[in-house]
Parts: sequence; structure tokens; C-alpha cells
Amino acid sequence: MACSAALGGSGLFTASLQRACGAIPLQSTRSSFLYCPALLFRNNLPCSSCRPLAGIASAKHDPILHQFANKRDVRSSAVSSEAAPLVAMGVETDQHGPGETLRKLEELEWDNSFVRELPADPSRNGPIRQVRKALFSYVEPQADVKEPAMVAYSDDAAKELLGLDPEELERPEAPLIFSGAARMEGSVTYAQNYGGHQFGSWAGQLGDGRAITLGELLNPRGERWELQLKGAGKTPYSRHADGQAVLRSSVREFLCSETMHGLGVPTTRALTLVTTGRGVWRDMFYDGDPKQEPGAVVCRIAPSFVRFGTFQLPASRGEAERPLVKQLADYVIKHHYPHLERGEAAERDAGAEASSSGEGAPAGGYNKYGALFKEVAERTARLAAKWQGVGFAHGVLNTDNMSILGLTIDYGPFAFVDAFDDQFTPNTSDPTRRYAFGNQPDVILWNMVQLANAFIEGELLTTPEAQELLPAYPLAFGTEYRALMAAKMGLPEYDADLTTTMFQLMKRDSVDFTNHFRALGDVTTGLDEQSASEEELLAPLEGVLGRSEKRSDWADWMRAYLGKLKDAGDSDSDRKKAMNRVNPRYVLRNYMLQNAIAAAETGDYGEVRTLLRLMRTPYEDQPGMERYAALPPSWSTKRGVCQLSCSS
Repeated sequence: MACSAALGGSGLFTASLQRACGAIPLQSTRSSFLYCPALLFRNNLPCSSCRPLAGIASAKHDPILHQFANKRDVRSSAVSSEAAPLVAMGVETDQHGPGETLRKLEELEWDNSFVRELPADPSRNGPIRQVRKALFSYVEPQADVKEPAMVAYSDDAAKELLGLDPEELERPEAPLIFSGAARMEGSVTYAQNYGGHQFGSWAGQLGDGRAITLGELLNPRGERWELQLKGAGKTPYSRHADGQAVLRSSVREFLCSETMHGLGVPTTRALTLVTTGRGVWRDMFYDGDPKQEPGAVVCRIAPSFVRFGTFQLPASRGEAERPLVKQLADYVIKHHYPHLERGEAAERDAGAEASSSGEGAPAGGYNKYGALFKEVAERTARLAAKWQGVGFAHGVLNTDNMSILGLTIDYGPFAFVDAFDDQFTPNTSDPTRRYAFGNQPDVILWNMVQLANAFIEGELLTTPEAQELLPAYPLAFGTEYRALMAAKMGLPEYDADLTTTMFQLMKRDSVDFTNHFRALGDVTTGLDEQSASEEELLAPLEGVLGRSEKRSDWADWMRAYLGKLKDAGDSDSDRKKAMNRVNPRYVLRNYMLQNAIAAAETGDYGEVRTLLRLMRTPYEDQPGMERYAALPPSWSTKRGVCQLSCSS
């Protein structure tokens, strides 16, 4: 069976899977096993003709691993089979309660657990250096500001996450606070220490080179939120950089964070965007032509900014730092996966009860670290599926850009796919297309293997446990992706052949990803698919098929699609409503961002604020906003618009 049959044959991943069946080595000083990414999507052995994904190490297939190929579930006695929903950790929150009083800045409740419970670098501030036996360094923001100004803020994030009155962000001192030039009482500022694989190669210590955490807040519901400034100055991890950020990249991160939230994709959030009033020199394309750009600082929010790389760095440094892996895992479980602690307690109680009754302890035993790894795998898999569902290409899926909470993090050279191409990459620094749109699910599995390495090295998992747990990712991804794709097409269940053919035609004819799926909601079942003319069949797709010269192929596909819709039996109006809830009317296209950035660089922030309002409800038709739902202009394909570098 060829890899094009992956995910039941979805053409979305055909090209990437044909490069992804090389087994990935999980390398550790104490263990080594191989894991085949082909198992992401199917229940048979990997095909022998496939070559490995560009930039990812390959090795011979390990037949032992393929015992997982026919498993329908990966539940194990070593882990809990229960996975807590994201709402448990505050990623999805209710609206601000009607009985709650919104807080002023002075009334925010600080509870800085990360610095209180984890080992710190004994040197404060100090030079750029290798930081040993510590998970963070205390730093003071070194904001270089001159008349800082508030460009925009998310009142939704302020109210829903922090219980903060948004009007507080209009106070004259707010730009000083959220640029790092002034500090709130109770704030404890630090930069996190982590490492990571960048483009498949171990990069060693990386750390927060220009991100400085202000501290952690508890909102009125007791939920924990970390506030972090991006662009507020140098840290011990800045390497050769200046610790600052430009308005260009800051607008992109601010708006995309809130857009992804509006789309229902787990993400870090953005609270404020502040200009510094100073210039920052940047070589946008690394071509020797630096230019001065306006400086800016984003305040972003998440329950935690712990990454895969936060575990990897101490795991890579041998015996002396190995205990930090367990300390970090215990911290993450305590504050962000507390139900896993309860699972361990329940296991102990069950063992004690069995012992007192003479029945003996249960076999297998509960490993809370295995349960943690499994849930991280499942959350990350569902995140990856949601990215594919909205056409989001992250651009830089290094392990230091992977959240331990399954959130989208670090918005750099991202893009929403316009003309569909599964091998589209928005990153000019990715010539091998390692992080292309269609490769994302596979490369995230590779990243999960690296996290498994860290857990093994930190003695949280054994190699057999890791082998048992890794299939949690493909199982969760496949389930989420198939359900999402069926919903996007208005079908009761995923249809592999129909989906494969659709994506093949979309790629061939450069059909717009977002507008195509939205247009499918206009298909009606009143037509007789056999007798209807080509023009009648394709009328709903007229706005997206302008470049197609082989419309007969689309007509054949539409006949098959109509047949499936009729078999489902839903009314056209009900189906359209359901489809419009998963197929956005608007996405944050790069050309829109470019327009907003160009205006903002002249001091006009109107377009930034318009896009912020628009993307709060991207699934709804909004009067007067039709231009944002149109096909992108021809200039949107230029370098610097559809593709960007990591320069920020």
C-alpha cells in the first residue's frame, strides 16, 4: 500500500508522506529505538520505496515498532486513559462572569510559581553566557523607549483571561509598563533557559533571547496566566542579537495570536502592542541590506511558556543536570496537568486497598510522567490537525517552538495558505521545505520523538514505555483530522477518495484554500447531478475556479460530492450553517498584514485595529468587510509578502 493512502488517501499529505516514511532514530545515551512517521496515518507497514523527509535523519525500519501498526488504541497500564480537556488548564476560558468585578492594574494578583519552585541562575543579569543547572535567569527589562505608544490591545484577553478592566490599558503609564520601561509591584522578571533542534539539528542552549516574563497572575477564577514581553531587551540568552523587536514582526504576532483564538485554535494570546519610539536595525532577508525599522514590544499571555526544548536542554547536559528534567515535569504536572497527580493518588489508593484485602497490587502501575507525555502528544496532535484545517503554516517548527501545553507559540514567518499547495512554505530560510504546510504533522511527530528522548534521558520514561506511548500522537491526529475534514465538507464521515481528489484538483489549479471550503457551503442538493450541466454544477465554485482550464474534472468531482451530500440527507440550510462554523469567512492573510504594517510604520494604527476586530469572529459574515474575504491580489505572491524570513 503506497503512502498516498495515508489518512485514507488524503491528497493534502501525499507528497509529504512519501518523504516521511524513513524511520526516525530516537537517540539517547542509554537507549535507541526507531519510529516510523508513516504510522501517523495508517495501520499497515511503511512502504519500502519512500524516502525520508528532507532534513530529518533516517534509518532502517525497526520491525518491532510496527507491532503498533494494527493497534486501534494506545491505552496502556502505564498511563491513564483519561485525557483532560483543554479547558482544564485554562486554554479555553469562559467569558468574564457577570458577578465579577474587573480589576485595576494595581489589583492584579501575582503568584510567581516558576521562579519560586524551580532552580534559578545565581547570576543576575550579567553577560550573554551558557547558563548551567538552572531553568531561568532573573533579568531586568532593558527597554529602549522614547515616547512609547499603545498601538492596540485585546480587551477580550484582558477581561477573559486576566479579569483586567481594558480601560486600564488606556492609562498613560500603560505603554511604559508593557514596553518594560516601568514595573508593576509584584512582578518578578526573568528569562527562561531552554535548548532545541533547529531545522533538524541540535542547537544547544537557546533560551529567551528577547522575551522577558513579567510574572504569573491568578485571575478571579484562580486560573494561572504568565505575562511575557517580547522585545524588551537583552537576556543572558540573546547570543548575538540585541533583544529588541521591530513593529513588523510584532504586528504579525499580536494579530495572529488573536486570530487563532478567534478560529478556535489553541494559542498563546496577545494583550498589548506598544511602539517604543526607537529605531531597530534589521536585515530582513539576510542579504546584507539592513534597514532601520520602528521598534515595538508585544505582551503575550499563556498559562505557561514551557517548551519541548525546556526539557531537552538539561537532558542533553548529562548527569549533573538530569534532575532538572524531573523537577520541571513535576512543576508542569502540578500547575498545568493536576489531574495527573490525582491519577497517581488514585493508583496509590487502589494499591493500598488491594494490599489490605490480600489481592495484591494492580499490574503495570501508573506513571504520571508517561501520562504527561501521552497527553502532550494528544494535545499537540489535535493542534496540528486544527492547523491543517484552517490552512495555517507555522513556518518554524523547531522543538524550541513547541509548547508543552499544546498551544500555537512563537509567530514568526507564518502564513495562511492562499492558493493551495501542500508544499508551500512561508519561510525563506527553509529551502528544503522541511516545515512546509503538508509536512507539519510529520515533523511534529519528529519533535515528539525528541521530547521522548528528553524524558528517557531524564529517567521519566523507559524506552519500552516511550515505544508504547508515541502512537498516541498519530491516533489523536487522525481522529481529529478526519472529523474536521468531514465537517468542513458537510459530510457525516470522512471520505478518503473524495477528499484526495479534491486536494489534487485544488493543487493543480491553485485554488484558494479558505474560499474554496467556504464556497462548498453554497452547494445545494436540488440539482440532479447526472443531468445538470457543467455550468450548473460548478456555479457555487465560480469564484474560486477562475484559473481552472479542466473544469470537466471539477464537474465530475461535484457529481460525486452531490451524491454524498444527498446520501447524508441534511437540509441545505442546516448543512451550510454547520459548515460555516468550521470554514472561516476571513483569515489573516499575509497581504492584509503587509497593508497594516505599512500603515502602522507611518503612525496610522487604524488597519491594525480593524483587523483585530475582524478576526474576533472570523466565521461570521461582517457587513462592510467583504474586501477581506476576496481572493488575494496578484502582488500578494511577492517575496516579503507570501514568504518571509525569521528576521524580527
